[in-house]
Amino acid sequence: MPAPGVCLNILSERNLKDGQGSLNNPEKYLDQDFHRLKQFCLKERMRFVDNLFPPEIKSIGMGSLTREDLQRVVWRRPNELVPNPVYMVQGTSRFDIVQGVLGNCWFLASVGALTFQKHIMKQVIHDEQDFSVDYAGIFHFKFWRFGSWVDVVIDDKLPTIDDRLIFVHSKHPNEFWPSLLEKAYAKVCGSYADMNVGSISEALADFTGGPHMNIKLSEAAGKLWDIMVRACQSESLMGCSTSGGQAGQLQNKVLPNGLVEMHAYTVTGVAEVVFKGRPVKLVRIFNPWGHGEWNRDWSDRSPLWECVRPEDQKHNVVLDNGEFWMSMEDFSKNFSDLDVCCLDVNFLAGSHSSAWKTEVHRGQWTTGTTAGGCSNNIDSFSRNPQFRVTLKETVEDPRDENSPNLLVSLIQKNQKRNRHLATNFHIGFSIYEVPAHVKDRREKFPASFFKTNPIGKTKSFLNARDVMEFFRFKAGEYLIVPSTFNPNEAASFLLTVYSKTEAVIEDNSGYGITRTKVIPRDNDESFQLFSKYADEYGEVDAEGLRRLLNENLYAGHSQKTPGFSLDLCKSVVALMDLSVTGRLCEFECLRLWKRVVFQRDIFYKMDVSRTGSLSLNELRNALEVTGFMLSDSMLNLMALRYGDFSGEITLENFIVLVLRMDCMAKIFKRLASGGPNMTLGENEWMHLTMYS
Repeated sequence: MPAPGVCLNILSERNLKDGQGSLNNPEKYLDQDFHRLKQFCLKERMRFVDNLFPPEIKSIGMGSLTREDLQRVVWRRPNELVPNPVYMVQGTSRFDIVQGVLGNCWFLASVGALTFQKHIMKQVIHDEQDFSVDYAGIFHFKFWRFGSWVDVVIDDKLPTIDDRLIFVHSKHPNEFWPSLLEKAYAKVCGSYADMNVGSISEALADFTGGPHMNIKLSEAAGKLWDIMVRACQSESLMGCSTSGGQAGQLQNKVLPNGLVEMHAYTVTGVAEVVFKGRPVKLVRIFNPWGHGEWNRDWSDRSPLWECVRPEDQKHNVVLDNGEFWMSMEDFSKNFSDLDVCCLDVNFLAGSHSSAWKTEVHRGQWTTGTTAGGCSNNIDSFSRNPQFRVTLKETVEDPRDENSPNLLVSLIQKNQKRNRHLATNFHIGFSIYEVPAHVKDRREKFPASFFKTNPIGKTKSFLNARDVMEFFRFKAGEYLIVPSTFNPNEAASFLLTVYSKTEAVIEDNSGYGITRTKVIPRDNDESFQLFSKYADEYGEVDAEGLRRLLNENLYAGHSQKTPGFSLDLCKSVVALMDLSVTGRLCEFECLRLWKRVVFQRDIFYKMDVSRTGSLSLNELRNALEVTGFMLSDSMLNLMALRYGDFSGEITLENFIVLVLRMDCMAKIFKRLASGGPNMTLGENEWMHLTMYS
């Protein structure tokens, strides 16, 4: 049985702090260790078969093939298809790729762009792999997924029909890096069919881990050419796409000019040629089909090439290989979007050499707690996660005094395992300046704070995986609030802040649980109810406690629940049992009664909606009154553990929640002896967790 998810999350956070998830220390995707698995296969003289992405129909998925063709699929290793398989034939090239029956041109266009950045390509595909030395039928690839690099293991069984590869393959019959790369990406998507339909920006980001810029060509300013020139000169990947057509179609309509509707292309270069004495700006485009080209001005056989300078003739290559030139004007008219993904933020910012610092924060929008929606509704907007950014004074290159010094990127992540089941929400963020008189505030800012206008925000909320904006701010303190457009849209997110100045960034919702001192009301030191429910030994067990609470706690209040269950009362006894007997003496019962009455009164006071239960926002307020300040992440956990299907908290669960928090806070304080850490032996840990 695996460890609970909360434990795995804690380990993941620790690993991230220790550098795991970096390019040089990637996470093991689905906990598969490539080197350990390969050594095992070599030792046992066997070929690896990946049981987490098995050579079965479910790994292909539904929709990419007919039911009849699915039944004809046979999974073959490369050495079963050709006598001398190789991983690469003289390196990698965009011209190696031939699209299969999947509508994943967005992925292949990204691969085409990747082949131009050889050192990035090497990071993704591990070019030391082959089919000869220590071959065990196992390969691995690296992708950047939601803030971390992951190492993805696959076997080399590939789906075929009549001994022909049905998905991506190489123009060289014995070369297999394109097919294996596609299989690894299909694994992280959930299946091959999950790669149908997508945005080129998604794969570009997964290959680089760098920030992404999308440019609507119909709105592009005069700096478009400069951006593309600098992108070609830097560590950038570029792709573009056409509009029209139908999403997911392998063969969308080919227009009379040779372009394909709703299709992704790779931008492979730019050049300025001299035509009849005047300069002409050209863009080179690659169709991942490996054929089918633009046939108008500046195409392969265009007569315009006859009128350029002799030294510009080198750009024209007359081959039906899917690559072609077109003018900058025609590019902007015939393509809808340009996507650029890079490793150098200076390129995107248009600034000169600077050392940009990067801070990454993970968070969640959770229904009822932190999914507050946009600022159209200020009351709920304040519930969103809030991130405090302190920008410090710094010395800049004088040439950059007007260029951006802050880049904010927001990426959303759906929790679905299969990519086609994921739903993107409209996401965005707002940035507020923190005035001097509230700079000492360390908890979340209330709704009243957000009645002022933000000093920066996304231009619009986009139904996209990621959004980003540049800003130039003076030194000071700021608050970033990421959100979905509508309230109660649940998703994880990744907030990345790139800054040219020295910056300090922290989650403004706090960390864990903060305890403040609260003294319950005075009660008589004798407990008059005790004798009625105590046994002959002068103690109350869980059954007696259940009757005591259910018959007396609700006096004067309408009871809308069945009351305390026996299981809840056993938990309460374990929390309050000082003698570890499974029963409560009169003193222990009195301590408990004081607390539950105190918490009951708070519960009904905070139930402003008069529903007989607490919403998660009411829960936060009630916990503050009891003396607990919870971070967003901790409140989300409490909602999952103690809430009902709609996230509402009953009186009984509220009381047990507060008792448990109080108990665990005291346990830590005592066993940690005032220090920041606590050490327990295994036996101590098991005793503590199993009876508390």
